[in-house]
Amino acid sequence: MKNKLILLFAVFALVAAACGGDDDSADDGTDTTAAATETTAAAGEEVALRWMTRPDNPEEAAVYGDISDELSASLDSVTLTYEPGSNEGAGYQQTLLTNLSAGTAPDVFWIPGTDVADFASRDVILDMREYADASGHSDADFYEGPMGHLTTDLDTGQPGNALWGLPRDVSTFGLYVNLDLIAEAGVANPLELEANGEWDIAAFNEVVDGVAALGGEIRGYGQSAWWGPYGAWMNNAGGGFFTADRSACGLDSDESIAGLTALRDLYSGDSVIPYGEDPEPPFRAGTVGMFQNGRWATPGIRTVDFNWDVVGLPEGAAGPGNWLFWGAYVVNANTADPEKAWALVEALTEASVQAQISGLGANIPSRVSQEALDAFLTFSPPDNNQAFLNGLQNDPSTEGPLWAGSWPEFVTLMDSEIQAVVTGARDIADFQANICTETSAAFGG
Repeated sequence: MKNKLILLFAVFALVAAACGGDDDSADDGTDTTAAATETTAAAGEEVALRWMTRPDNPEEAAVYGDISDELSASLDSVTLTYEPGSNEGAGYQQTLLTNLSAGTAPDVFWIPGTDVADFASRDVILDMREYADASGHSDADFYEGPMGHLTTDLDTGQPGNALWGLPRDVSTFGLYVNLDLIAEAGVANPLELEANGEWDIAAFNEVVDGVAALGGEIRGYGQSAWWGPYGAWMNNAGGGFFTADRSACGLDSDESIAGLTALRDLYSGDSVIPYGEDPEPPFRAGTVGMFQNGRWATPGIRTVDFNWDVVGLPEGAAGPGNWLFWGAYVVNANTADPEKAWALVEALTEASVQAQISGLGANIPSRVSQEALDAFLTFSPPDNNQAFLNGLQNDPSTEGPLWAGSWPEFVTLMDSEIQAVVTGARDIADFQANICTETSAAFGG
């Protein structure tokens, strides 16, 4: 890996350019972007590249920090500075857009798959196709779903020859299960139910209520209030956010409403963590039976002192209803070193680097190879890593941006109105009758 990366960057060593400033100047308001640096680096002179992700927890941040240190040590004349994004949810993307406008954003940064169209249409990230073609990159090395969005042409809204970035990794949802609470409650083990083909919504609800019956602080289940967890319930019932061609709202379909109704019913009692509260801390404290999240939560869950594992989502009318989550490393349109920034994107998505990240517990390699999947199964705990791979293999809905609309506008309203339904503040019949009219502006209506 090291020799390959050294060779890769040596090709670009003749390109004289400067990158962003160091962290020492970032806090005093000094412009630290590559674009703002006017000094040109001589051949062989040390060049600094700043890059950013949004980690789910401190343990995941440490994973990426270690990777950055290793890559920085292996690259000739290149110094990497890793900056973990501190904002959760859409706040991370908004902060990036603010910093891009101000000229203080990193050279390379990660964004969720949902936001690629928004960033591309704002001209704040580079189309890297020319650099990819020059380096021998192949789109086919990565999952088709993410690459379809990353190659979409802005003018047509259809997959084309653009290349807005490379997928960092992929993930699906699973249920993290506190096996000690399951045993104490005397309810059926979800892993055994799944193995027997009996893991459906009814069995899920029985486990939730049974664990909660232990009383006190104990709750049967928790999920976060962003679009992924509630969207999984809609997918589970055969619905979704959009029409089939992703050109209009689909929240009012009978299938979407069926999924939302099941979620509302779950939260109508006291067996679950209240909707909108972060369920991860109480799960890690040992007071929650099941916690819905992606592979990215594994580094944090590995720190707990109770017996745990992962099981797939329960079967609904349309199956387990999972997501293929992904996000991409993209390049700041104003970087002074686009070739080296692209080379960093390639380095961060090399199979060996992805294997290190997966081995430490965060997510699944985004490269399509049986070798990568087989290796992923060896990274434990959890023992049942197959639950995440089953999610990939069971026709999950691919996370993706709205090329025919504005995802930020759509999700902002959707989040608030679905929370109102789940918490009982809005009648679900009124939601079905009016939500697509209320969100039509996101599609230019």
